[in-house]
Amino acid sequence: MSNLPFVSSPWLKKLDLYIIKKVLGAYFLMIILLVSVAIVFDISEKIDTLADATLKEIVFDYYVNFAWYFSNLLSPLITFIAVIFITSQLANNSEIIATFASGISFHRVMVPYWISAAVIAVMTYILSSFVIPPANEVRLDFLAKYKNAYKRETNATNVQLEVEKGVILYIGTYEKSLKRAYRMTLEKFDGKTLVSRTTAQFADYDTLGHFELRKWVTRDFVGMQETMTSGERKDTTLNVDTEDFFVYREMQQQMTNAQLEHYIEKQRRRGVGSIQEFEIEYEKRHSQPFAAFILTTIGFALASKKVKGGMGMNLGIGLALSFSYILFDTISATFAISGGLSPRIAVWIPNFLFLLIAIFLYRRAPK
Repeated sequence: MSNLPFVSSPWLKKLDLYIIKKVLGAYFLMIILLVSVAIVFDISEKIDTLADATLKEIVFDYYVNFAWYFSNLLSPLITFIAVIFITSQLANNSEIIATFASGISFHRVMVPYWISAAVIAVMTYILSSFVIPPANEVRLDFLAKYKNAYKRETNATNVQLEVEKGVILYIGTYEKSLKRAYRMTLEKFDGKTLVSRTTAQFADYDTLGHFELRKWVTRDFVGMQETMTSGERKDTTLNVDTEDFFVYREMQQQMTNAQLEHYIEKQRRRGVGSIQEFEIEYEKRHSQPFAAFILTTIGFALASKKVKGGMGMNLGIGLALSFSYILFDTISATFAISGGLSPRIAVWIPNFLFLLIAIFLYRRAPK
């Protein structure tokens, strides 16, 4: 009736290994299949672009890094489908029933599933936090070079940031290649009172925040009195990195966790408001590992019972729930980017909703 090793408690460790191998085996097999299909479609779409690159660049700079990115992107969906597939297979072969009949409880059978989810969660976190960001940088640089996509800007316009408490920097245009800022203004405040304003037609950037102002004018304000000084050249040092002037497409995906956290904190201190995409990326890297546990629980609760529709019915339900999770995730992130919702709340809403579904199904399944 079954080939599942379950006879008595001494065999429980063997049962755990059996299920873990099944779930993780299905997970990695599906990743390989889906990534392979994605690569085939991507090659057909970019065939003209790839013709200009060397084989080494195509394989190692683009598609190896593409595989890392794509597999991690689909990890929640693949986890859910793998659990549904394996559990439905065990249920259809009456192996789940045989396990329960041997005295092993429903909750105990969940243990190897949660161990599998833990392996996937840890792997997802390590990949998204440390491996994929530098891989994305190489992949996007390849696209910038050969497809003219994700091209990094060389000029920044309308720069405004707080370089230190009470000191606001404005730059009309900054040319990265020349390291030159045009129409530069530096304002100093005491509370809400403007005490000094320095303007320069242009300024050359050296290193460590050092700017040499050209054709500058400084106005100092004391009460109703104003004192003006001017000159051709003046050195000034600001707590600023010119890379902060540039925000390019998919920039947040190229930062490790430490870089992302540092960037967000620095921009918050400077009063920069448009950092929602960076905050969403940071929160997603922490919420996605938890999704592995939630979706694994839902998948097992749904598929552990043998139904008339068989595996096809369970897979259909699983796919519907998977895509609804992705839909919720996308919609909530959109609200956060538009500024109507906190990025942290937006990213965790799908997990919270599906956690309630998981608890309901988990409590209902043994009955």
